[in-house]
Amino acid sequence: MSFLWKAQPLLRQAAVAKPAPRLFSTAVVYQKSPTESVKDGLKSVDRTVSDTIVKGIDKGIEAKDKTADTVGINAKKAQGEAQEKMGEAKGKMAETKGEVKGKAQEMANKAQS
Repeated sequence: MSFLWKAQPLLRQAAVAKPAPRLFSTAVVYQKSPTESVKDGLKSVDRTVSDTIVKGIDKGIEAKDKTADTVGINAKKAQGEAQEKMGEAKGKMAETKGEVKGKAQEMANKAQS
């Protein structure tokens, strides 16, 4: 049989046992307990919920800013209109005051004559 051993290399390969490759790990480091698996699942759910909440908060801030801008514009417009009305009122008051003074002088002149 030794002549077969030397003559046919395929038989030599078949005779030498090779260990089969392992497709999975049995090391403790790579195995997760059911508790750890649940924790990982909860962490991913928590992350998704947190991201959704943050997006909602951002939308709320945007809406608040838009409202504040609109109210600010309207408040400035209202303030400008109020100042304009006050100016008109002051003008009318000065005009009326001038008319009253004029009438008073006119009456005084008539009384002296």
